[in-house]
Amino acid sequence: MPAFRNPGQRAGLTRDRVLAVARELLVEHGMDGLTMRALAERIGVSPNALYSHVESKTALVDDLLDEVLAEVDAPALDVGDPIAGVHALMTSTYKVLLAHADLIPAYLARQGARGPHAQHLGDVMLALLERAGVTGSRAQEALHVLIVYTIGSAAFATRAPLASGESSPPTSRDHAAHFDHGLRWILAGITLPADYARSA
Repeated sequence: MPAFRNPGQRAGLTRDRVLAVARELLVEHGMDGLTMRALAERIGVSPNALYSHVESKTALVDDLLDEVLAEVDAPALDVGDPIAGVHALMTSTYKVLLAHADLIPAYLARQGARGPHAQHLGDVMLALLERAGVTGSRAQEALHVLIVYTIGSAAFATRAPLASGESSPPTSRDHAAHFDHGLRWILAGITLPADYARSA
């Protein structure tokens, strides 16, 4: 007896194909233009075939964004200086976002990414912060601040100039330097003693 195949398998679809075409639509038409119906039409299958690979548009976007985070270099948990490890992780994240600038609007819309790669990176950051003495709600807040800062910085670095009158708009090297300086300031504040941080 032949093995049962779901609609996606019968259509010859793969998850990689679904994600690749979803990215095309996302870049061309934004979040509103990426629908399951539009995706199915672009691929040439019925919408039902897509649900063999992804359960919803939200899950599709999350899978697409999370897959990119596999490129981020995460430091070892036993790195000598845990704060230097957090700095390295966020710097790598910033560079990966710049390499996928077409997806930055989606990261902004979803306020980050979800999925196994995002979870892994978050766990690494929390473990490093714990080694630096930042735990509990302070660590969760620090994680949020670092993610928002990194995505926002990448978005700013890839924005189109608002006016042609800028005599010397910042270069990519300028943006990278600004990101690095700001990240160091944030990490310095995060690692202040809890009592000092509360009284500031």
